[in-house]
Amino acid sequence: TLDRLEEEEDINRIHDYFSYEHFYVIYCKFWDIDSDHDLLINRDDLAKHNNGAISNKMIDRIFSGAVSNSQNMKEGKMSYYEFVWFLISEEDKCSPTSIEYWFRCMDIDGDGILSMFELEYFYQEQVHKMEIYGIEYMPFEDCICQMLDLVKPEEENKIRLKDLKRCKLTNIFFDTFFNLEKYLANEQKDPFSNLKDPDTPEVSDWVKYAEVEYDNLTHEDGANDDLDDENYDEDFEDDDDDGTEESKTKKLPNNNVLSSSQRIASVTNNKTDDLENELKRWKD
Repeated sequence: TLDRLEEEEDINRIHDYFSYEHFYVIYCKFWDIDSDHDLLINRDDLAKHNNGAISNKMIDRIFSGAVSNSQNMKEGKMSYYEFVWFLISEEDKCSPTSIEYWFRCMDIDGDGILSMFELEYFYQEQVHKMEIYGIEYMPFEDCICQMLDLVKPEEENKIRLKDLKRCKLTNIFFDTFFNLEKYLANEQKDPFSNLKDPDTPEVSDWVKYAEVEYDNLTHEDGANDDLDDENYDEDFEDDDDDGTEESKTKKLPNNNVLSSSQRIASVTNNKTDDLENELKRWKD
């Protein structure tokens, strides 16, 4: 791979190393939720990740020291280094490291087994969210039957780390219990979409995510630069203002007109606020 680094003009095409694109994506995600920009995020900050996709119970487990017992975590803070571990594990739940990360979080009693009690504990919050949104959901009994068929543990009703590492669809398993957005997306997917073409080079879920997010972030930056240029030019466009009532009327904004995207954003924000308030009351 080192030889390829010398030959390849674009280092981002080599996925064996942490590229600039990956760093840029992670740092932007970290900065967005770091409310006071002290390079440490707390529980409330992490709860804002991806519009609150991760369940409260899972966030509590992350900050409990289940995967890291650093001094920062003991004080209820997550460093950038720990966020890197979290984000890669969240976006690529099929890698061995990610499987270990989430297994530790879900293994509440630390006995090396995910029991039915532990799985139901996490699934309860998913059910509560779906009830708030008016989404039809499966009873836990039906859900666990699907998950056991998916994982096929060696010992009945007991899921161990080795069982999950042998499973090829651990992303579906984990999303079911603590990421509602991805769980619902998995439910809508074509069941054959997970089949891989043997002739196509294998690319991890993390690399796919990083590429998409990097494009989105760079396009947003470009759009903001263009907007700044337009505003700068408008400051010097006084020729059209002849002082008449007609020209002044043209410049008055119509505050009563909202675009469809603005309406959707307004509804989404209101619903998100309602969900957060309801979850806080439910948790208390």
